[in-house]
Amino acid sequence: MKDPNEDTEWNDILRKKGILPPKEIPEDDEEEEVALQQQSVGMSCFFWGFFYGRDAKQKRLAEWKAAQMKNVFGELDEISGQDYVKEVNKAGEGIWVVLHLYKQGIPLCTLINQHLSGLARKFPQTKFLRSISSTCIPNYPDRNLPTIFVYFEGEMKAQFIGPLVFGGMNLKVEELEWRLSETGAVKTDLEENPRKQIEDKMMSSIRSSLPTRKDSGSEDEDD
Repeated sequence: MKDPNEDTEWNDILRKKGILPPKEIPEDDEEEEVALQQQSVGMSCFFWGFFYGRDAKQKRLAEWKAAQMKNVFGELDEISGQDYVKEVNKAGEGIWVVLHLYKQGIPLCTLINQHLSGLARKFPQTKFLRSISSTCIPNYPDRNLPTIFVYFEGEMKAQFIGPLVFGGMNLKVEELEWRLSETGAVKTDLEENPRKQIEDKMMSSIRSSLPTRKDSGSEDEDD
């Protein structure tokens, strides 16, 4: 009788017809097949992890580059009238520009330059500039200093002109930050106008210093 496990064309036909049982696989062959399957699964996991990890790395790299593109400023830069069109009017898409016109020897201008330097570091996605008024705009009157112009994509969105607008030498950096946030130039984390807190404290101090009606009546009786 012929061996049913023999590799012959006839036995293969009989196996397909169901006349012969499937060919028995020796234990050594089974172990080899299991090993091959495990190796195949391992390679699949390796390649999946490799390509997935590469995609994740590329994604993180793209996000980092995008963040770096947003943080391209970070300083209060000096410009002249010749730089005005390039640095302000042609600043680029999605770019906010804060321009301070100043003159040396004016204390409030010096104070605002100090505040803007700090805000430039805090909000590096916004372009902060300063320019001596007479070099930027010929015959610009000193009485209008300090002046701050706010631009977005080359168009003026707000302007602050003269010392009264800034409240004089008592101007705090938080107040200036709030003013700029109202124009859209910066995204502040302040929850309310710091100036309002100062005004509320001043009003509270004034009220507490006023005599009460009872005190007034006592003084009248004494008289």
